[in-house]
Amino acid sequence: MARKYETLLLFSPDLTSDERQEMLDSLTKVVEDYSGQVLTVDDWGTRELAYPVKKHTRGQYIRLEYGASGDTVSEIERKIRISDGILKFMTVQLEQNFQFPQEVA
Repeated sequence: MARKYETLLLFSPDLTSDERQEMLDSLTKVVEDYSGQVLTVDDWGTRELAYPVKKHTRGQYIRLEYGASGDTVSEIERKIRISDGILKFMTVQLEQNFQFPQEVA
């Protein structure tokens, strides 16, 4: 059974756009490998932080919304924890019984 999740990522401002995109691609690949589907990727841009995080006062926020199983979330969070460029993250379940959008033929 699929559920709908949202993961908010805070990237280091020191990363280039290519490095950030490479990390995002690896996270979306995890969702697809676990038979999930990425619904939206929102780039909120670089913002001033309310308090320093790992000595950074600015960060790049990106929000991932996807439908997947709980195993997918565990794997995504594992990859995030071993990544150097992600300062913080938070995952929230949005829907319990999520139906993937149907492809229009």
